[in-house]
Amino acid sequence: MNVPLVDLHIQYESIAEEIAVATREVMERGDFILGRAVGAFEEEFADFCDVKHVVGVATGTDALHLGMLACGIGPGDEVITAANSFIASASAISFTGATPVFADINPDTYNIDPGSVEKAITSHTKAVMPVHLYGQPADMDAIVKLARRHNLRIIEDASQAHGAEWNGKRVGSFGDVTAFSFYPGKNLGAYGDGGAAATNNPEIAEKLKMLRNYGQSKKYHHDFLAFNSRLDTLQAAILRVKLRRMNAWNEQRRQAALIYNRILTSLDISPPSVAKDAQSVYHLYVIRSPQRDALVERLNERGVGAGVHYPISIPQQKAYASLRYKLGDFPHAEKACSEVLSLPMFPEITEKQIEYVCDTLADILIAGNFVIGVSNRPEQRIAA
Repeated sequence: MNVPLVDLHIQYESIAEEIAVATREVMERGDFILGRAVGAFEEEFADFCDVKHVVGVATGTDALHLGMLACGIGPGDEVITAANSFIASASAISFTGATPVFADINPDTYNIDPGSVEKAITSHTKAVMPVHLYGQPADMDAIVKLARRHNLRIIEDASQAHGAEWNGKRVGSFGDVTAFSFYPGKNLGAYGDGGAAATNNPEIAEKLKMLRNYGQSKKYHHDFLAFNSRLDTLQAAILRVKLRRMNAWNEQRRQAALIYNRILTSLDISPPSVAKDAQSVYHLYVIRSPQRDALVERLNERGVGAGVHYPISIPQQKAYASLRYKLGDFPHAEKACSEVLSLPMFPEITEKQIEYVCDTLADILIAGNFVIGVSNRPEQRIAA
């Protein structure tokens, strides 16, 4: 059996006719730039996130970048974010002219540790950017309290967490601005690049609309220099079709995670930890092993599409060598980056596929005398 890390084709087959109708309508209207489907999707996604405003942009990175600009973040400012995210979280900060400052993570959830954030705050800190990694929200109660205490903006990076909740409240509704990515493999994915910024602040929303469209207050009236970062109308039409299924698809992911949890627990393998106040949408299903790279290679050889998200912490990336962080500055994040691996996860994954993944994993572990564990819990040695 071959089980891919994510199967986009099977999802497309289930909605192909609706996608054809939606995209044909755009082509018949010819409103390819900021067309009718963009505005409709923005309203529908705002309702989904329980926020007042959504502004569609070209990518999730742009949503972060333009969102921070709309909040007045720029040169001389510092923005604190997690050390173990995809580099876009930090690069968007750099694009504003501000400096990314990194914080360590909670070793159980892989999300930013509010205690580490507080230690990193200086007189130059303007915002904190929690990343809701792998589909699980960060501890937003603690982050909101911290931000209020230090008068900081909150920029949520929810690129992997469409529909996730913290204490019954959806991500996107906590921060000044929240960025979402619609990269094809995301829980809500376009058929190309796409992104959106969500906010409850009407002034920020209006600034975002200008920032994405050359700084125009009206056509050919440019109030400031800005960008071309508009959500494509065809992609918006596709996203509208998929958005109608988001709650169901997220529930399917949670049910798949329960099957994984049951089987892995029976094999004495620790499943991912979910905070008691969180409802994850399982963008990724992540376990860990000190022999991660060899384990991923063997899984791939047996037809299991295991992957790694992410193998190098951002402070250790060559692109950020100038910040002079040292190995060991973020021990929990660095250890996770060296050990995490993602098992196949998508809404349509079957119980039979999950059983094959877990059986294959068990066979490899036994044959190879691997060690496997999750976060800072005791590791289990699987040996013959």
